[in-house]
Amino acid sequence: MKKHVPLVLQANRIRAGQYGSDDSYHLAGAFRLIAPSGALLAVMSSGTGPNCEEWEHVSVSAEGRCPTWDEMTWVKDIFWDKHECAMQLHPPESEYVNFHPHCLHIWRPLKMTIPVPPVMFVGPKTK
Repeated sequence: MKKHVPLVLQANRIRAGQYGSDDSYHLAGAFRLIAPSGALLAVMSSGTGPNCEEWEHVSVSAEGRCPTWDEMTWVKDIFWDKHECAMQLHPPESEYVNFHPHCLHIWRPLKMTIPVPPVMFVGPKTK
């Protein structure tokens, strides 16, 4: 995760109530963000502190629907640098957890490199 808290997170941190935190939590906490799509996103981050164990984690939910790929990419780029790899997972069904029907998660392991397939396996690169 980024070393500095982006301004969009500083300005949109939930500071009171059950999910409230202050700036001392760095990247950990709950945030209400307006995506470039105009959607209000509820975002919760584990941050980079000692409670992360071996994973960094961000959850993203939208009202009445799952976040789009573009919204998830936008959130990923707020918390991680563009050159860092992070992932969404499809675990075995026996390990599903569903606290919110419209919530998706971004994960990044701290002690290993995420393997990725060769770009040509995905499709032609246009950029």
